[in-house]
Amino acid sequence: MDVHGTVTGGFEPVREAFVRNFEALGERGAAVTVYRDGHKVVDLWGGARDVDGTVPWESRTAQIVRSATKGVAAAVLLLLHQRGELDLDAPVGAYWPEYKTAGKERTPVRDLLAHRAGVPALDRPLTPAEAADPDLGAAAVAAQAPAWEPGSAHGYHAQTYSWLTGEVVRRVTGRSIGAWIADEIAGPVGADLWLGLPSALAHRVGRVGQVDTPAHAGALRTRPKRSVADAYADPASLTRRAFAAITPLPDENGPAYRAAVLPASNGIATADGLARFYAALIGEVDGGRRLFAPETVELARGERSVGADRVLVVNTRFGLGYMLHGAASPLLSPASFGHPGRGGALGLADPDSGIAFGYVTNGFRTSVTADPRAQALLRALRTALTAA
Repeated sequence: MDVHGTVTGGFEPVREAFVRNFEALGERGAAVTVYRDGHKVVDLWGGARDVDGTVPWESRTAQIVRSATKGVAAAVLLLLHQRGELDLDAPVGAYWPEYKTAGKERTPVRDLLAHRAGVPALDRPLTPAEAADPDLGAAAVAAQAPAWEPGSAHGYHAQTYSWLTGEVVRRVTGRSIGAWIADEIAGPVGADLWLGLPSALAHRVGRVGQVDTPAHAGALRTRPKRSVADAYADPASLTRRAFAAITPLPDENGPAYRAAVLPASNGIATADGLARFYAALIGEVDGGRRLFAPETVELARGERSVGADRVLVVNTRFGLGYMLHGAASPLLSPASFGHPGRGGALGLADPDSGIAFGYVTNGFRTSVTADPRAQALLRALRTALTAA
């Protein structure tokens, strides 16, 4: 396997782990980038750009990152709060009056970010075409009765997070959340990430698909508990219904889906774009713009939800829009905040070490919050930091 890119001295363990992912974990095509204190120290790529192809991955190859998009979307609401344009403690209905129905009248905006809103599933799932229509998606969520009293518990809003966050941003700014990201985050920071892929950039994006974990790769260590497996297998469970809020599953390689603006699931990024975004949340990047003020970083990584997750059926931890370090989703350290994409991608920031990390792949696994390949890279990064 030819691996391309550069590694700063001291970070060689990350390159070694990246190579092992291809040799032992069945990686087809992937990239990983690490920034430290705003400077790039790891930038690697290898394999094929398409999960089912042979054309080599290039330095600017991008992929869909699924739920890693949620971390980018959360930054929009936190930045609006930082600018004084959005009150996280205000009821959602103050900005979106149609949301004030069926027991959701007092839900504060911060509960949308912390997966406490109680609307992870829809009584009638949306088709992919309906899901791409922001008016239809917002109307469906606004009309939905909550599965639990908002604020009393938490459960991962796998798909509905798209319309919860997207509609609040649209009501506050008059712009789609995808346009806001392009204008206020990706452009100023110089990050290759998109929510709503421009057709002119389609040539840079590889094909993704489901892949199996090799039998020799320690698959037993990632096998879910029986209760978790049962929840995913039961069509009536809240788990299955949350992930099936869009039914049938969209074609993730189709131009219509990639052009849609679904902040829960269909962001597209390079590994560098994802890492550079997180680097900009916690500091200046190559002397450029910083996005989050220190107090906003604390909002992102301050624990808001902890314990039994009613959707993922494991214990999870969330700040405002970000997963936090824990058994279900190990990050770099207890100080980290970030977000995985189901079965693959991961982006995070670690303010204590100044590290920002981005990993993207074209081969998705069955894991939800802790992909073995991303975890191998994080272990190697911890080794490098300990030895420094």
